[in-house]
Amino acid sequence: MAEQAIKDRNGRTLSIFEKYLTLWVFLCIIAGVGLGKIAPSIATTLDKLSFHQVSIPIAICLFFMMYPIMVKIDFSEVIKAGKSPKPVLLTLIINWAIKPFTMFFIATFFLTLFFKLGLITGTEIVKTGMEVPLYKSYISGAILLGIAPCTAMVLVWSWLSKGNMGHTLVMVAINSLTMLFLYAPLGGFLLGKNDMPIPWQTIILSVLIYVALPLFAGYFSRKFIIKKKGIDYFQKKFIPHLGTVSIVALLITLVLLFSFKGEVIIHQPLTILWIAIPLFIQTILIFTLGYVAAKILKLQYIDAAPAAMIGASNHFEVAIATSAMLFGLSSGASLATVVGVLIEVPVMLLLVNICLKTRNWFGSGKNYKYQEV
Repeated sequence: MAEQAIKDRNGRTLSIFEKYLTLWVFLCIIAGVGLGKIAPSIATTLDKLSFHQVSIPIAICLFFMMYPIMVKIDFSEVIKAGKSPKPVLLTLIINWAIKPFTMFFIATFFLTLFFKLGLITGTEIVKTGMEVPLYKSYISGAILLGIAPCTAMVLVWSWLSKGNMGHTLVMVAINSLTMLFLYAPLGGFLLGKNDMPIPWQTIILSVLIYVALPLFAGYFSRKFIIKKKGIDYFQKKFIPHLGTVSIVALLITLVLLFSFKGEVIIHQPLTILWIAIPLFIQTILIFTLGYVAAKILKLQYIDAAPAAMIGASNHFEVAIATSAMLFGLSSGASLATVVGVLIEVPVMLLLVNICLKTRNWFGSGKNYKYQEV
Protein backbone atom coordinates (compact mmCIF):
# COMPACT_ATOMS: atom_id res chain seq x y z
CA MET A 1 0.00 0.00 0.00
CA ALA A 2 1.44 3.34 -0.98
CA GLU A 3 1.90 5.57 2.04
CA GLN A 4 0.07 8.87 1.96
CA ALA A 5 1.78 11.33 4.25
CA ILE A 6 1.44 14.84 5.57
CA LYS A 7 3.54 16.96 7.88
CA ASP A 8 2.53 17.93 11.39
CA ARG A 9 3.47 21.21 13.05
CA ASN A 10 6.89 19.89 13.99
CA GLY A 11 7.71 18.65 10.49
CA ARG A 12 7.16 15.02 11.46
CA THR A 13 5.72 12.85 8.69
CA LEU A 14 2.30 11.46 9.55
CA SER A 15 1.15 8.32 7.77
CA ILE A 16 -2.44 7.87 6.64
CA PHE A 17 -2.94 5.64 9.70
CA GLU A 18 -1.96 8.44 12.11
CA LYS A 19 -3.83 11.18 10.26
CA TYR A 20 -7.14 9.31 10.24
CA LEU A 21 -6.61 7.18 13.33
CA THR A 22 -10.05 7.90 14.81
CA LEU A 23 -11.71 6.64 11.63
CA TRP A 24 -9.61 3.45 11.61
CA VAL A 25 -10.46 2.85 15.27
CA PHE A 26 -14.21 2.97 14.63
CA LEU A 27 -13.85 0.75 11.56
CA CYS A 28 -11.89 -1.79 13.61
CA ILE A 29 -14.52 -1.75 16.36
CA ILE A 30 -17.18 -2.48 13.74
CA ALA A 31 -15.00 -5.17 12.17
CA GLY A 32 -14.35 -6.78 15.56
CA VAL A 33 -18.03 -6.83 16.53
CA GLY A 34 -18.89 -8.17 13.07
CA LEU A 35 -16.27 -10.92 13.34
CA GLY A 36 -17.62 -11.94 16.73
CA LYS A 37 -21.12 -12.13 15.26
CA ILE A 38 -20.37 -13.78 11.91
CA ALA A 39 -17.64 -16.16 13.05
CA PRO A 40 -17.97 -16.56 16.83
CA SER A 41 -15.94 -19.79 16.78
CA ILE A 42 -12.86 -17.86 15.63
CA ALA A 43 -13.22 -15.33 18.43
CA THR A 44 -13.86 -18.07 20.99
CA THR A 45 -10.80 -20.03 19.87
CA LEU A 46 -8.56 -16.97 20.00
CA ASP A 47 -9.98 -15.97 23.38
CA LYS A 48 -9.03 -19.36 24.82
CA LEU A 49 -5.38 -18.84 23.86
CA SER A 50 -4.38 -17.33 27.17
CA PHE A 51 -1.98 -17.85 30.05
CA HIS A 52 -3.08 -16.75 33.54
CA GLN A 53 -5.89 -14.85 31.77
CA VAL A 54 -3.41 -12.87 29.65
CA SER A 55 -4.54 -13.23 26.02
CA ILE A 56 -1.64 -14.51 23.91
CA PRO A 57 -2.92 -13.03 20.59
CA ILE A 58 -3.43 -9.63 22.21
CA ALA A 59 -0.04 -9.86 23.94
CA ILE A 60 1.63 -10.43 20.55
CA CYS A 61 -0.20 -7.46 19.04
CA LEU A 62 0.66 -5.27 22.01
CA PHE A 63 4.34 -6.17 21.69
CA PHE A 64 4.41 -4.92 18.10
CA MET A 65 2.42 -1.88 19.21
CA MET A 66 4.85 -1.04 22.01
CA TYR A 67 8.23 -2.00 20.49
CA PRO A 68 8.31 0.77 17.83
CA ILE A 69 7.65 3.28 20.60
CA MET A 70 10.24 1.86 22.97
CA VAL A 71 13.00 1.68 20.37
CA LYS A 72 12.61 5.40 19.66
CA ILE A 73 13.26 6.38 23.28
CA ASP A 74 16.61 7.97 24.06
CA PHE A 75 17.22 6.36 27.44
CA SER A 76 19.49 9.18 28.52
CA GLU A 77 16.24 11.18 28.65
CA VAL A 78 14.83 8.63 31.11
CA ILE A 79 17.70 9.35 33.49
CA LYS A 80 17.05 13.08 33.20
CA ALA A 81 13.34 12.51 33.77
CA GLY A 82 14.03 10.78 37.06
CA LYS A 83 15.61 14.00 38.32
CA SER A 84 12.34 15.93 37.83
CA PRO A 85 9.88 14.56 40.39
CA LYS A 86 6.89 16.87 39.78
CA PRO A 87 5.25 14.90 36.92
CA VAL A 88 5.79 11.60 38.75
CA LEU A 89 4.31 12.90 42.02
CA LEU A 90 1.38 14.41 40.14
CA THR A 91 0.69 11.08 38.45
CA LEU A 92 0.84 9.12 41.72
CA ILE A 93 -1.51 11.52 43.52
CA ILE A 94 -4.05 11.55 40.66
CA ASN A 95 -3.97 7.77 40.20
CA TRP A 96 -4.10 6.63 43.80
CA ALA A 97 -5.42 9.45 46.00
CA ILE A 98 -8.11 10.81 43.66
CA LYS A 99 -9.06 8.59 40.72
CA PRO A 100 -10.33 5.46 42.56
CA PHE A 101 -12.63 7.54 44.75
CA THR A 102 -14.01 9.78 42.00
CA MET A 103 -14.75 6.62 39.97
CA PHE A 104 -16.58 5.11 42.95
CA PHE A 105 -18.72 8.20 43.57
CA ILE A 106 -19.45 8.98 39.90
CA ALA A 107 -20.34 5.37 39.02
CA THR A 108 -22.45 4.98 42.17
CA PHE A 109 -24.34 8.22 41.55
CA PHE A 110 -25.18 7.65 37.89
CA LEU A 111 -25.80 3.89 37.91
CA THR A 112 -27.96 4.15 41.04
CA LEU A 113 -29.87 6.99 39.38
CA PHE A 114 -30.41 4.93 36.22
CA PHE A 115 -31.62 2.04 38.40
CA LYS A 116 -34.13 4.29 40.19
CA LEU A 117 -35.36 5.63 36.84
CA GLY A 118 -35.94 2.05 35.67
CA LEU A 119 -33.29 2.22 32.95
CA ILE A 120 -31.28 -0.59 34.56
CA THR A 121 -33.19 -3.59 35.86
CA GLY A 122 -32.59 -7.17 36.83
CA THR A 123 -30.40 -9.15 39.19
CA GLU A 124 -27.66 -11.75 38.89
CA ILE A 125 -26.10 -14.50 40.99
CA VAL A 126 -22.46 -13.76 41.74
CA LYS A 127 -19.81 -16.38 42.47
CA THR A 128 -20.52 -16.24 46.21
CA GLY A 129 -24.06 -17.41 45.47
CA MET A 130 -25.62 -14.11 46.52
CA GLU A 131 -28.22 -12.43 44.31
CA VAL A 132 -27.42 -8.75 43.68
CA PRO A 133 -28.96 -5.99 41.56
CA LEU A 134 -27.24 -5.64 38.21
CA TYR A 135 -26.48 -1.96 38.71
CA LYS A 136 -24.33 -2.87 41.70
CA SER A 137 -22.38 -5.31 39.55
CA TYR A 138 -21.81 -2.54 37.01
CA ILE A 139 -20.53 -0.29 39.80
CA SER A 140 -18.11 -3.05 40.85
CA GLY A 141 -16.76 -3.25 37.30
CA ALA A 142 -16.31 0.53 37.20
CA ILE A 143 -14.40 0.37 40.50
CA LEU A 144 -12.05 -2.27 39.09
CA LEU A 145 -11.33 0.05 36.16
CA GLY A 146 -10.76 3.00 38.48
CA ILE A 147 -8.11 1.23 40.53
CA ALA A 148 -6.22 -0.06 37.48
CA PRO A 149 -4.25 2.86 35.99
CA CYS A 150 -2.82 2.35 32.52
CA THR A 151 0.69 0.92 32.25
CA ALA A 152 0.95 0.18 28.53
CA MET A 153 -1.43 2.04 26.22
CA VAL A 154 -0.47 5.36 27.82
CA LEU A 155 2.84 5.06 25.98
CA VAL A 156 0.85 5.21 22.74
CA TRP A 157 -1.16 8.21 23.92
CA SER A 158 1.99 10.01 25.07
CA TRP A 159 3.68 9.32 21.74
CA LEU A 160 0.68 10.54 19.73
CA SER A 161 0.44 13.70 21.85
CA LYS A 162 4.20 14.28 21.39
CA GLY A 163 4.94 14.00 25.08
CA ASN A 164 8.20 13.28 26.87
CA MET A 165 8.62 9.52 26.38
CA GLY A 166 11.37 9.41 29.00
CA HIS A 167 9.06 10.81 31.66
CA THR A 168 6.22 8.60 30.48
CA LEU A 169 8.36 5.51 30.86
CA VAL A 170 9.43 6.52 34.38
CA MET A 171 5.80 7.16 35.36
CA VAL A 172 4.66 3.84 33.88
CA ALA A 173 7.38 1.94 35.75
CA ILE A 174 6.55 3.56 39.09
CA ASN A 175 2.82 3.16 38.49
CA SER A 176 3.24 -0.54 37.70
CA LEU A 177 5.13 -1.15 40.94
CA THR A 178 2.64 0.91 42.94
CA MET A 179 -0.26 -1.10 41.52
CA LEU A 180 1.21 -4.29 42.98
CA PHE A 181 0.86 -2.85 46.48
CA LEU A 182 -2.27 -0.67 46.29
CA TYR A 183 -4.55 -2.52 43.86
CA ALA A 184 -5.75 -5.13 46.36
CA PRO A 185 -6.35 -2.93 49.43
CA LEU A 186 -8.08 -0.20 47.43
CA GLY A 187 -10.22 -2.76 45.63
CA GLY A 188 -11.10 -4.50 48.86
CA PHE A 189 -12.06 -1.22 50.52
CA LEU A 190 -14.14 0.15 47.63
CA LEU A 191 -15.89 -3.15 46.93
CA GLY A 192 -16.77 -3.39 50.61
CA LYS A 193 -14.94 -6.68 51.16
CA ASN A 194 -12.50 -7.61 53.88
CA ASP A 195 -10.14 -9.17 51.36
CA MET A 196 -10.04 -9.34 47.61
CA PRO A 197 -8.52 -12.14 45.53
CA ILE A 198 -6.17 -10.48 43.07
CA PRO A 199 -4.73 -12.25 39.98
CA TRP A 200 -1.11 -11.53 40.84
CA GLN A 201 0.12 -13.68 37.96
CA THR A 202 -1.98 -11.61 35.56
CA ILE A 203 -0.70 -8.30 36.92
CA ILE A 204 2.95 -9.41 36.83
CA LEU A 205 2.60 -10.98 33.38
CA SER A 206 0.85 -7.87 32.07
CA VAL A 207 3.69 -5.65 33.25
CA LEU A 208 6.32 -8.03 31.83
CA ILE A 209 4.61 -8.53 28.47
CA TYR A 210 3.16 -5.08 27.83
CA VAL A 211 6.04 -3.00 29.22
CA ALA A 212 9.20 -4.89 30.18
CA LEU A 213 9.57 -7.12 27.09
CA PRO A 214 9.22 -4.38 24.45
CA LEU A 215 11.30 -2.08 26.68
CA PHE A 216 14.27 -4.45 26.77
CA ALA A 217 13.87 -5.34 23.09
CA GLY A 218 13.77 -1.65 22.18
CA TYR A 219 16.74 -0.72 24.35
CA PHE A 220 19.08 -3.46 23.16
CA SER A 221 18.10 -3.37 19.48
CA ARG A 222 18.50 0.44 19.46
CA LYS A 223 21.93 0.13 21.05
CA PHE A 224 22.98 -2.64 18.65
CA ILE A 225 21.76 -0.90 15.46
CA ILE A 226 23.34 2.45 16.34
CA LYS A 227 26.63 0.73 17.18
CA LYS A 228 26.70 -1.29 13.96
CA LYS A 229 25.09 1.10 11.48
CA GLY A 230 25.33 4.53 13.08
CA ILE A 231 22.75 7.06 14.25
CA ASP A 232 22.00 8.33 10.72
CA TYR A 233 20.98 4.86 9.53
CA PHE A 234 18.89 4.36 12.67
CA GLN A 235 17.01 7.64 12.29
CA LYS A 236 16.64 7.75 8.50
CA LYS A 237 16.33 4.08 7.50
CA PHE A 238 15.18 2.06 10.50
CA ILE A 239 12.79 4.43 12.29
CA PRO A 240 10.55 5.93 9.54
CA HIS A 241 8.17 2.99 9.07
CA LEU A 242 7.91 1.88 12.70
CA GLY A 243 5.11 4.35 13.45
CA THR A 244 2.89 2.55 10.95
CA VAL A 245 3.76 -0.81 12.54
CA SER A 246 2.65 0.48 15.95
CA ILE A 247 -0.66 1.86 14.65
CA VAL A 248 -1.46 -1.28 12.65
CA ALA A 249 -0.79 -3.42 15.75
CA LEU A 250 -3.15 -1.16 17.74
CA LEU A 251 -5.89 -1.59 15.14
CA ILE A 252 -5.49 -5.39 15.04
CA THR A 253 -5.66 -5.41 18.86
CA LEU A 254 -8.99 -3.57 18.70
CA VAL A 255 -10.41 -6.05 16.20
CA LEU A 256 -9.45 -8.92 18.51
CA LEU A 257 -10.80 -7.28 21.66
CA PHE A 258 -14.17 -6.49 20.16
CA SER A 259 -14.50 -9.83 18.40
CA PHE A 260 -14.32 -11.43 21.87
CA LYS A 261 -17.20 -9.31 23.20
CA GLY A 262 -19.15 -8.54 20.01
CA GLU A 263 -22.20 -10.61 20.97
CA VAL A 264 -22.57 -8.77 24.29
CA ILE A 265 -22.33 -5.35 22.65
CA ILE A 266 -24.97 -6.22 20.03
CA HIS A 267 -27.52 -7.56 22.50
CA GLN A 268 -27.16 -4.91 25.22
CA PRO A 269 -26.68 -1.56 23.44
CA LEU A 270 -28.65 0.59 25.93
CA THR A 271 -26.93 -1.01 28.90
CA ILE A 272 -23.61 -0.21 27.24
CA LEU A 273 -24.72 3.43 27.02
CA TRP A 274 -25.74 3.67 30.70
CA ILE A 275 -22.41 2.23 31.82
CA ALA A 276 -20.44 4.37 29.38
CA ILE A 277 -21.84 7.67 30.72
CA PRO A 278 -20.11 7.60 34.15
CA LEU A 279 -16.94 6.11 32.64
CA PHE A 280 -16.80 8.94 30.09
CA ILE A 281 -17.37 11.62 32.75
CA GLN A 282 -14.70 10.05 34.97
CA THR A 283 -12.14 10.01 32.14
CA ILE A 284 -12.73 13.66 31.23
CA LEU A 285 -12.67 14.73 34.89
CA ILE A 286 -9.40 12.97 35.72
CA PHE A 287 -7.72 14.26 32.57
CA THR A 288 -8.87 17.81 33.36
CA LEU A 289 -7.62 17.60 36.95
CA GLY A 290 -4.22 16.33 35.81
CA TYR A 291 -3.88 18.82 32.96
CA VAL A 292 -4.90 21.83 35.07
CA ALA A 293 -2.67 20.71 37.94
CA ALA A 294 0.25 20.42 35.50
CA LYS A 295 -0.41 23.99 34.39
CA ILE A 296 -0.51 25.19 38.00
CA LEU A 297 2.76 23.35 38.71
CA LYS A 298 4.27 25.08 35.66
CA LEU A 299 5.22 21.86 33.90
CA GLN A 300 6.25 21.98 30.27
CA TYR A 301 3.76 20.57 27.78
CA ILE A 302 5.86 17.49 27.03
CA ASP A 303 5.54 16.50 30.72
CA ALA A 304 1.99 17.77 31.28
CA ALA A 305 0.39 15.71 28.49
CA PRO A 306 1.58 12.25 29.63
CA ALA A 307 1.00 13.14 33.30
CA ALA A 308 -2.67 13.83 32.50
CA MET A 309 -2.98 10.89 30.07
CA ILE A 310 -1.75 8.20 32.46
CA GLY A 311 -4.44 9.13 34.97
CA ALA A 312 -7.23 9.29 32.42
CA SER A 313 -6.61 5.87 30.84
CA ASN A 314 -7.14 2.45 32.45
CA HIS A 315 -5.37 -0.91 32.49
CA PHE A 316 -8.45 -2.68 31.16
CA GLU A 317 -6.67 -6.06 30.77
CA VAL A 318 -6.15 -6.29 34.54
CA ALA A 319 -9.66 -4.98 35.25
CA ILE A 320 -11.25 -7.59 32.95
CA ALA A 321 -9.15 -10.40 34.42
CA THR A 322 -9.99 -9.37 37.99
CA SER A 323 -13.73 -9.08 37.29
CA ALA A 324 -13.69 -12.52 35.65
CA MET A 325 -12.03 -14.06 38.71
CA LEU A 326 -14.28 -12.30 41.23
CA PHE A 327 -17.65 -12.32 39.47
CA GLY A 328 -17.34 -14.43 36.29
CA LEU A 329 -16.96 -13.56 32.60
CA SER A 330 -20.73 -13.27 32.07
CA SER A 331 -21.22 -10.95 35.05
CA GLY A 332 -22.34 -7.33 35.00
CA ALA A 333 -18.95 -6.34 36.45
CA SER A 334 -17.15 -7.94 33.51
CA LEU A 335 -19.51 -6.21 31.10
CA ALA A 336 -18.64 -2.86 32.69
CA THR A 337 -14.91 -3.50 32.22
CA VAL A 338 -15.55 -4.32 28.55
CA VAL A 339 -17.40 -1.01 28.17
CA GLY A 340 -14.20 0.56 29.53
CA VAL A 341 -12.38 -0.92 26.52
CA LEU A 342 -15.15 0.28 24.20
CA ILE A 343 -14.78 3.96 25.14
CA GLU A 344 -11.06 3.96 25.99
CA VAL A 345 -9.57 4.45 22.54
CA PRO A 346 -12.04 6.99 21.07
CA VAL A 347 -12.02 9.11 24.26
CA MET A 348 -8.23 8.99 24.62
CA LEU A 349 -7.83 9.99 20.97
CA LEU A 350 -10.11 12.95 21.71
CA LEU A 351 -7.87 13.91 24.63
CA VAL A 352 -4.76 13.54 22.45
CA ASN A 353 -6.26 16.06 20.03
CA ILE A 354 -7.12 18.40 22.90
CA CYS A 355 -3.52 18.21 24.12
CA LEU A 356 -2.10 18.98 20.69
CA LYS A 357 -4.40 21.97 20.24
CA THR A 358 -3.68 23.42 23.69
CA ARG A 359 0.07 22.82 24.03
CA ASN A 360 0.71 26.57 23.65
CA TRP A 361 -0.90 26.99 27.10
CA PHE A 362 2.31 25.70 28.63
CA GLY A 363 4.62 28.31 27.19
CA SER A 364 6.00 29.45 23.88
CA GLY A 365 7.50 27.17 21.30
CA LYS A 366 10.99 27.66 22.70
CA ASN A 367 10.17 25.27 25.56
CA TYR A 368 8.60 22.70 23.31
CA LYS A 369 10.57 20.30 21.21
CA TYR A 370 9.25 16.99 20.00
CA GLN A 371 11.86 14.27 19.58
CA GLU A 372 11.34 10.94 17.89
CA VAL A 373 14.44 9.46 19.51
